[in-house]
Amino acid sequence: MKEFQLIEHYFRNKGQKRRDVELSIGDDCALVNPADNKSIAISCDTLVENVHFLSDIPAHALGYKSLAVNLSDLAAMGAEPAWFTLALTLPSVDEPWLARFSEGLFEIAEYYGVALIGGDTTRGPRSISITINGQVIKGTALTRAGAKNGDWVYVTGTLGDSALGLDVLRGAKIVNTEDKEYLINRHYYPTPRVLAGQALRTLATSAIDLSDGLISDIGHVLKASKVGAIIDVSQIPLSTSLKANLSREDALSYALTGGEDYELLFTVPESQRGAIDTALIHAGVKFVKIGQICAGDKLKLVDDGKAFMPVSRSFEHFS
Repeated sequence: MKEFQLIEHYFRNKGQKRRDVELSIGDDCALVNPADNKSIAISCDTLVENVHFLSDIPAHALGYKSLAVNLSDLAAMGAEPAWFTLALTLPSVDEPWLARFSEGLFEIAEYYGVALIGGDTTRGPRSISITINGQVIKGTALTRAGAKNGDWVYVTGTLGDSALGLDVLRGAKIVNTEDKEYLINRHYYPTPRVLAGQALRTLATSAIDLSDGLISDIGHVLKASKVGAIIDVSQIPLSTSLKANLSREDALSYALTGGEDYELLFTVPESQRGAIDTALIHAGVKFVKIGQICAGDKLKLVDDGKAFMPVSRSFEHFS
């Protein structure tokens, strides 16, 4: 199967159809028509085999996750997903693999209403590059730079599950049979908090998605906002599966430094705390207050009022 046949069979005229797409796959460029009062949010991620994903990852999961991590970036800005392009590099044409990959990709694309409008395929070591575009009302996008002294720090969901799931896949950890599938699926199928991000637009002062671990990612917020923070590790949300298979110290280490949770961390002024409760309940997302922004430029971790130092396992690409 040649390149254009591959595109035609597995990717063209599939998935979400949007009225704001004037011209999609099949020409030199796509044409889209964004709304006049919207800013365009753009993010790009590349996933490379044996760097960002294991070689034996199911194709369906890889298709799903490739788009999910980009959607998570839009969620952190409070943007509405709109369009994406896909650059797919493969060592050979494996039609059963392509069928499952495209199924996973379009499953999540349709759920979030985002349309594939172009891309490229080529031969080489397996990698997936996606550029995603979203729309957000001008002047309302969330950034990393708005946190202020006194703001409260929140996170959605639970933390550390994906990293433990990855270690289970690697054979580095053994977990209870009843927890294994949940933890692996948390790694393969993250949930981008798109609706939560949109609900936070007029309420939060800053936000970021947790891709590299809580400690690393909150550091980006503190640097951009020129503030410090105190995080109470006893308040960090941990799943039942994580707690059932790890000591408290190890569970907190995974939660703080594990990476690839794709939850949201955000800051909220005291005046908006009540509104946050209402907004995120309607978005169907659980969230927990874990700390507070303070003056200075340091991150301080405490546990029962005492300084806490986790075992370092911070996630870094190309490590």
